[in-house]
Amino acid sequence: MLSVLILVPLIGAALIGFSPSGINGKFARGVALVFATIAFLWTIVLAIQFHPGEITQQFAESIPWVDALGLNYNLGIDGLSLPLLVLNGLLTSIAIYSSDESLQRPKFYYSLILLLSAGVTGAFLAQDLLLFFLFYELELIPLYLLIAIWGGEKRGYAATKFLIYTAVSGILILASFLGMVWLSGSSSFALATLNPTTLPLATQLLLLAGILVGFGIKIPLVPFHTWLPDAHVEASTPISVLLAGVLLKLGTYGLLRFGMNLLPEAWNYLAPWLATWAVVSVLYGASCAIAQTDMKKMVAYSSIGHMGYVLLAAAAATPLSVLGAVMQMISHGLISAMLFLLVGVVYKKAGSRDLDVIQGLLNPERGMPVIGSLMIVGVMASAGIPGMLGFISEFIVYRGSFPVFPVQTLLCMLGTGLTAVYFLILVNRAFFGRLSAQVTNLPRVYWSDRIPPAILAILIVIFGIQPGWLVRWTEPTITAMVNTQNVVAVSLDKEMGLVPQGGIKN
Repeated sequence: MLSVLILVPLIGAALIGFSPSGINGKFARGVALVFATIAFLWTIVLAIQFHPGEITQQFAESIPWVDALGLNYNLGIDGLSLPLLVLNGLLTSIAIYSSDESLQRPKFYYSLILLLSAGVTGAFLAQDLLLFFLFYELELIPLYLLIAIWGGEKRGYAATKFLIYTAVSGILILASFLGMVWLSGSSSFALATLNPTTLPLATQLLLLAGILVGFGIKIPLVPFHTWLPDAHVEASTPISVLLAGVLLKLGTYGLLRFGMNLLPEAWNYLAPWLATWAVVSVLYGASCAIAQTDMKKMVAYSSIGHMGYVLLAAAAATPLSVLGAVMQMISHGLISAMLFLLVGVVYKKAGSRDLDVIQGLLNPERGMPVIGSLMIVGVMASAGIPGMLGFISEFIVYRGSFPVFPVQTLLCMLGTGLTAVYFLILVNRAFFGRLSAQVTNLPRVYWSDRIPPAILAILIVIFGIQPGWLVRWTEPTITAMVNTQNVVAVSLDKEMGLVPQGGIKN
């Protein structure tokens, strides 16, 4: 059942790529949207059949592949990967729907998006370290080409920078994976049989360092973040949606799955430093966002700050904080995708993203009142206003992290306040006041531009009011992962006297 999620976009990419050269962009987009929608609906089918109470990998598939390397085609799904798979399916469909019908080389473009989706899906499903790495690298080339061909004026520079950073990320991750398997004496790369906890602490720390830097580049965390603003600014709107909404989550997913879960002793040792690293990323990202006048670059820097909350939660490694980390991944995916879509509409209609140029777009007669209203909703969600998904995800992160790292948690809360500051600047300067002379003759905004962000806004509000609909799929897996495989929270809480010496009982 899980292979269908990989095969459907691959088949769609092949059909579009090898279709007759005379087909137009509208037809190619329609075919791509059909295949993306099928894959998305299949994730919904899997979610309906998924049993949240079971903590083992469900719908598992295992096929021997390359015995000499210990590589097997092992797929599985649990409460950590399921919501990310659904998010990927949703945002891929939205990105294809939001793409311009008149873009150049449409067959190549939509084939790359579907190939990108297949790579991300495979990475979330892989239960083999080497298989994960193959899918992790598979998404690299499509995204590079999507930026380099259909990006802005400096697309070559941004795409090359992304390629170099991500290549270094892959090298470090592969080196750590190989070290885990070879040094622990394992005969395969399968997660089910791997046990690197028997290694000396110094060796675990070395392996964890490669994982932290490798996935830290992907997230991205300061100081490995510099590729992200350039990539976002030069990428087209649909690619920014996928980059912020899905691809960054490969980094945080990797930290939880392969760092915290496989190397608990080393994670415990570095946890205070990781929490401090999270504070630096949160405050730096927020501070840089405040200084921006380009709306898209402001949203890009906000991603750096918001992904820092995930690192804080992972560092604390309590069941509640890690649950908050997963919620924050979903929350950021929906909110950032919505904001990038709205900024894209503003740029397409007003011809500028510069806050010094545009003003008064909320004007009900000659402006963009619906887009402005949706932008206010997105800004409120990102700033953590109660009733939105952003609030509940950050609240769970803080509630779960505060008993372990109170100072770092309070400093990250300051980042939430700064989020409200820079997004208030964005809304106040771009949407309120008198309509500026540079954008007086705005083209009409059609519902095709409004529907994708409106869908995301509805989901943000629904899950903000009823977060239990998300939590129920993830909580059992996260609780089992922390309590049975990761000793970080237990050992830290013992030192602080928060739990009895007997530990946490399952």
